[in-house]
Amino acid sequence: MPSSSRQPIGSAGSFQAFFEDWLVRQQRFLDELLSAQESSSTTTTTSRFDDTDVVGDLIARVLAHYQEYYDEKSRMAHRNVFLAFSPTWFTPLERTFLWIAGFKPGLVCRLALSSLDDLTEDQIHRINGLSRETNWQEKSLDQKMAKIQESVASPPLVDLARREGMQIQSATGSDIEGGIDDVDNQIEPLKSAMQNILRDADGLRTRTAETMAGILSPLQNVRFLSAAARLQFRIRMLGFQREADRQRGSTTNGW
Repeated sequence: MPSSSRQPIGSAGSFQAFFEDWLVRQQRFLDELLSAQESSSTTTTTSRFDDTDVVGDLIARVLAHYQEYYDEKSRMAHRNVFLAFSPTWFTPLERTFLWIAGFKPGLVCRLALSSLDDLTEDQIHRINGLSRETNWQEKSLDQKMAKIQESVASPPLVDLARREGMQIQSATGSDIEGGIDDVDNQIEPLKSAMQNILRDADGLRTRTAETMAGILSPLQNVRFLSAAARLQFRIRMLGFQREADRQRGSTTNGW
């Protein structure tokens, strides 16, 4: 279902519904990518395969599918950015891989170098250059994120929360409303900062992927995108398996 026909994403449940639907379509794209790979192995002239409109259209549709996810996440974060940083639609294992509410952009370079065995020297040089530039921008965002985290525990915000917590039980309705307004005034700058850094991180993820797509040939893009999708599904399935094992262990210990 196109994102334009869905209701605005404003809660964990609604975004999870979108994400589950997105994953179904992600699996279909993976099937198409694997089919394209299989077709390439039976094509006598690889260059002829590379130049087909079908492959170019597939790559464009896969990249648009990823962009749809970022667009939807951006709309959700505009309403509640804290959900983006505490994504309940991911398993605990998946959340351990998150960097500013998403995958680390440098993974794109590492995955390309490890999954493609036919890169030219020029391509390797360009990918290494992209890796260095991406790493520098990651560090810059890490520093900004550290400042945001420091602000969360800053004395003004902590003191305000403590004061309001102590007064909440004895306060009148108007006092409570005024206290909430004070907290909102303190929280708004934090929300704005988190929205900005999420936007910058997602922008870096998108630019890195687009630059990589420009470095690789059509066939290499097909193989790279299929490797990325398989990695995503592998981590997700392992996350579900670990949670199932944990629950079984808890049930056994309960007996």
